[in-house]
Amino acid sequence: MRGPWGPVYGPIDLEIPTGGVNVLMCPAGSGRTALLTTIAGRMAPQSGELTVFGANNTHEIFTRSALAGIDELDTVPESVTVRDLITEQLRWDAAWYRIVRRADTNALTATCASVFGPHPLPPLDEYFEELSELDRLLLRIALANTKRPPLLVVGNLDFVTSDLNRDLLIGRLIELGCEQTIVTATVNGVSGHDVRSQIPVANADRAELSETQKGTG
Repeated sequence: MRGPWGPVYGPIDLEIPTGGVNVLMCPAGSGRTALLTTIAGRMAPQSGELTVFGANNTHEIFTRSALAGIDELDTVPESVTVRDLITEQLRWDAAWYRIVRRADTNALTATCASVFGPHPLPPLDEYFEELSELDRLLLRIALANTKRPPLLVVGNLDFVTSDLNRDLLIGRLIELGCEQTIVTATVNGVSGHDVRSQIPVANADRAELSETQKGTG
């Protein structure tokens, strides 16, 4: 992938196993973000090949994936409530002719329980900005994952700065990985958790690409 200011990522030769939590290890930045959005079918690579669950074009990949935790794509306005966010997502998912009323406790449970697990669900009338880092990301995952596609891409484990909350987040992703393939990313590896794979990714950082170009120029 290239942008107006030069290479964004690549070339990358990457094979991600099916099922479980798969962690891409690479620096944070536009290259990593673009790579994750490409894997989720939200961006088309400019060259090369990409196959996700048998699909090799962005439209088909899009229908097989969910994407959460990418600020450029799923940023949540801070001054809205949990109820409003769930209501909006349910209306987005519903057929055009269906009337979807404001979310209640049953809607909260149906939307969030599988992602939050034993972790307490956020109050319906709580503002998004008042939630903890962990709850904000779990809610973004729950909103993205309402249709439970085979692939779930979660943008950034480093978004959660507390080690305890990060461990809780990874635990929830591992649980989701029993039924989906989870792809996420972090600068450092993940220790103390039974993730499916940890994959170092080269050529996903602008500084690294610049050095590569110097070596090949």
